[in-house]
Parts: sequence; structure tokens; C-alpha cells
Amino acid sequence: MTRRREPIYEVVWPLGKSVYQISPMAHRDPNLSGKTVCEVWDSVFRGNEIFPIVREFLSSRYPGIKFVDYSHFGDTLGPQQRQVVRDLPDTLRRHGCDAVISAMGA
Repeated sequence: MTRRREPIYEVVWPLGKSVYQISPMAHRDPNLSGKTVCEVWDSVFRGNEIFPIVREFLSSRYPGIKFVDYSHFGDTLGPQQRQVVRDLPDTLRRHGCDAVISAMGA
């Protein structure tokens, strides 16, 4: 009977080699007063509960802030997700979004 020999490695790196580059974060507007914030949600977890809390908090902090709720953008994880995500930049522009809150929940 011949025993199958497993390869022997001198070094193994369990995390693997990084295949992406970290890019800088987008500019954040420090003042949302008078801005339009759009909500984009994938209909998973508790966005329907969390978004109203976030709206209330931001409204108390930034006078004149406006919100376009997630119902205007479609489900980013549903059966039409490819089309919803493909159309999202134009849809956000059409609603005059200055900032986006995306994937709320958990």
C-alpha cells in the first residue's frame, strides 16, 4: 500500500494576499441643514423601524433638512435589484439628493 503524501509548505498566510486598493472616502458635508437626504434600503432587517428614528434625530440637529424615503428608490436586494441599482444614480439626481443613507438595519 502506497501512502499519498500531502505537500509540505514552509509558510502559510491564512489571510491571503490583498487584491484591492483602499481608496479615500468621499467628502462628507459637515452641515446637512437645508439638504436633501435620500434613503436607500434593501428591505432586509429593520430599516422601516430605524429610518424614522434617524430622520427624527437628523431633523433635530439640522434645520430644514429634507428626506426622500426609501419607497421612492426600489428594493436594492429584490427581484428587480439589477435594474434598481442600474437606475439609482439617475433616480437620486431626479430627487435632488445631496446625501444618501443606504442599507439601514441590523
